[in-house]
Amino acid sequence: MKRAYLSIGSNLGDKIQNLQNAITRLEKDNRLKVAACSRVYQTPAWGFTGDDFLNACIAVETDFQPPELLHHILHTEKMLGRIRTKEKGYHPRTIDIDILFYEDEIIRQNELIIPHPRIADRRFVLQPLADIAPGKIHPELKKTVGQLLETCADKSDITITRHSLQAEKENPFSSFNYIAIEGNIGSGKTSLATMIAEDFNGKLILERFADNPFLPKFYKDQHRYAFPLEMSFLADRYQQFTDDTSQPDLFKNFMVSDYDIFKSLIFARVTLGEDEFRLYRKLFDIMYKEVIKPDIYVYLYQDTERLLQNIRKRGRKYEQDIPDNYLEKINKGYFDFIRTHQYENVLILDISDLDFVQNKNDYKIIIDKIHHFKDKMQKL
Repeated sequence: MKRAYLSIGSNLGDKIQNLQNAITRLEKDNRLKVAACSRVYQTPAWGFTGDDFLNACIAVETDFQPPELLHHILHTEKMLGRIRTKEKGYHPRTIDIDILFYEDEIIRQNELIIPHPRIADRRFVLQPLADIAPGKIHPELKKTVGQLLETCADKSDITITRHSLQAEKENPFSSFNYIAIEGNIGSGKTSLATMIAEDFNGKLILERFADNPFLPKFYKDQHRYAFPLEMSFLADRYQQFTDDTSQPDLFKNFMVSDYDIFKSLIFARVTLGEDEFRLYRKLFDIMYKEVIKPDIYVYLYQDTERLLQNIRKRGRKYEQDIPDNYLEKINKGYFDFIRTHQYENVLILDISDLDFVQNKNDYKIIIDKIHHFKDKMQKL
């Protein structure tokens, strides 16, 4: 399956129903699945005088090749009452569907241009696209959607509406409030959390760690900087986590994070001495009572060699000298936590032989395992 991003808009008739009908009809063919929907925005007509539009963007998974996808879109527009004329210029329309991106492909044909040539000029496209794919890199401009939005010269008034769109096919995460993706350093938890949030319309909560001033120092002198590092992590995680989870996004189906605040205790157990850990544990227990707990706790296991390969690949200078035994202690700490607490909502996934970032089939395997685990939990 390939990932494509589409924009959808309408300024005639029942506009919001037109948008929802477009999603429904696009999914009538089993070769296409809508993975995520943006919020719906009201925007002025662009390029002509007419009623305001309702605009949104969607992410789709499809095995259509680009020309086939275009044909499917044109057929969908026709079924929804779109009448195309040979007159030049822009006109009112019941539905307008454009291909913005298809993977990272660059296509220049008479009837098909990908990426869409005017993405960077249209705020009514970039704003909803940033809802579902802010980090998507334009293969020609080499900038993310978020960066393109920041520098877009189009200053048209754009208003978020109270409308929402829903993919017709089942969202395996729709029945949950919060999912935590955990794992050792370099396990891929941030990548997986980001992909799930983008694909299934989740609110993404990422741990902020790069700005921690103690982290590079800790990797050079663990004994000296362990306690200030763990205390600063705990304070930062608690503050960020409570801020993020106390403000639910009405336009997102669930929350997904690349950490659970309990990791603070796991790392502290590994790095601190006994006296320091006892003090740390008292403070942790007070904070932990106040935070929400995940509906599913997914632990990504990778063997130490794969972890080291991933760490070297991502190239953070201060991580390059992490010793093997430190990673092994962290893995043991997680498994001790999982075994000791015996939570029924913990799913351990051994992904040592998977590459879910580069291989869509491996990614689908992980999603299916989470989906099946969800069904199993609901039957308990």
